[in-house]
Amino acid sequence: MPTPSTPPVILLLSGSLRAGSSNETLLRTAHAAAPSGVRTVLYEGLADLPHFNPDDDADPLPAPVARLRAAIAEAAGILICAPEYAGTLPGSFKNLLDWTVGGTEICDKPAAWVNAAAPGRGRGAEDTLRTVLGYTGADIRDAACVRIPVDRGTVGADGTIADEAVRAQLAGAIALLAGEG
Repeated sequence: MPTPSTPPVILLLSGSLRAGSSNETLLRTAHAAAPSGVRTVLYEGLADLPHFNPDDDADPLPAPVARLRAAIAEAAGILICAPEYAGTLPGSFKNLLDWTVGGTEICDKPAAWVNAAAPGRGRGAEDTLRTVLGYTGADIRDAACVRIPVDRGTVGADGTIADEAVRAQLAGAIALLAGEG
C-alpha cells in the first residue's frame, strides 16, 4: 500500500493478446492520462501465464503466476480493459482471473473496468468480470467502470488517444481507484 511519500499504483490489465487492440489502446491512454500523484503499471504477462490448473495453485507458484500476484499485491487498485468474445471474456483473460481466485492479493482491492466495445456490445464481458471479481473478493467500484468505444481514427502514432474528453474519463476512473475521486 502507498505511504504519504509513495504514489498509489494502479495496475492496468489488458484482456487482449492482439497487438494494437482497442483495449490496449485505452490502457495506454489511461497510463498517459493518469492524474499526477498516481502511478500506473501496464501488466504485460498475459501470454506467459500457464493454463490454470488447481494442482499448480500452490507454493512454489509458476513464475509467471507469482509475478502476476506480486503485481496485484503491490497495486492500490486495478483497471481492466478486456474484449468480449462469444458473449464473454476471452479464454486467455479468464485464465488470468482464474489464477487470482486462489490468492488473497485482490481481496478488498478497488477494481473497475473500461469497456472499449461499440454500443450494444461487450455486456457479456462486463457480466463475467463482475462475477469473477466477486469470487476474488475485489471491491468493484461501479463509478469507475466506464464505456469508451474506440474510434481507430482517433488513435495517434504513439498508440494513444489524444481526445481530452476520453483522457479525462480515464483519469477520473484511475483517480476513483486510487481513492482520490
